[in-house]
Amino acid sequence: MSKLSDAIATGKFAITAEISPPLSADPDDLLSKASVLKGHVDAANVTDGASARTHMSSVVAASLLLQIGIEPVLQFTCRDRNRIALQSDLLGGAAMGVENLLILRGDDPSAGDQPDAKPVFDYESRDLMECAARMRDMGDLPSGREIKTPPKFFIGGADTPMDPADDRWKPDGLLAKVEAGAGFFQTQFCFDTDMVQRYAAGLVEYGIVEKAGVLIGIGPLASAKSARWMRENLWGTTIPDTLIDRLEGAADQKAEGTAICAELIAAYADIEGIAGVHLMAPLGIEAVPLAIEKSGVR
Repeated sequence: MSKLSDAIATGKFAITAEISPPLSADPDDLLSKASVLKGHVDAANVTDGASARTHMSSVVAASLLLQIGIEPVLQFTCRDRNRIALQSDLLGGAAMGVENLLILRGDDPSAGDQPDAKPVFDYESRDLMECAARMRDMGDLPSGREIKTPPKFFIGGADTPMDPADDRWKPDGLLAKVEAGAGFFQTQFCFDTDMVQRYAAGLVEYGIVEKAGVLIGIGPLASAKSARWMRENLWGTTIPDTLIDRLEGAADQKAEGTAICAELIAAYADIEGIAGVHLMAPLGIEAVPLAIEKSGVR
């Protein structure tokens, strides 16, 4: 079992973080940034063409993290490759020792810096989850071709926390992804403890937590300005006004953002139905271990 799957299976509060591979051919440009996470997180995500922009290959980046003792979560988007290429890269990642996958649809190329690029979307995210699960469990491809040594995948998907106070709320998408093979979920940013408590209660009610671990997305906010931008531009992000006001009034907004993140890690660790947190800090990954240490969870 991967360290991440073991943490979720045993009920240990799991902590993951996210790294966007650089636009560089030098591995040190990735490893120097990632090294601060070693010993602090159960696994580190490497993004796959985040924001529909070119970066170092996520498969290669995941392999490099393994070399320095950091367990990766290999992100796969459906945007750039057809099913043949996706299946080949899944096997390539597995051959290098990668077990954790986060499968995403991916941003449309029109959102990136090369908007004329052609999207593929031969698979949707659920299709790719089903394919990865079949490769693992049945040892063959959808075409029926046998895989000589099947991969060992722990498959993840994404979700956006929503308030289930509305009687119409049902986690149909999550349930379908669990059926497709997902064993964990990492969510969009949610800095609202009350909402997370209600969301977690919904997850418990529908039996999702018995089948998959849910990690809530948070991170050390750099400033009130940054928090406002995230709330306005990153779909599904939830940041209460009270936290933005708190940042606004702080003498050192970056330090206050780290303190808020630490408080939320500790708070989410006490909520039934929440398996862990996924920490994202695009403006400064060095704050992630500080927040984890301050939380007292580790």
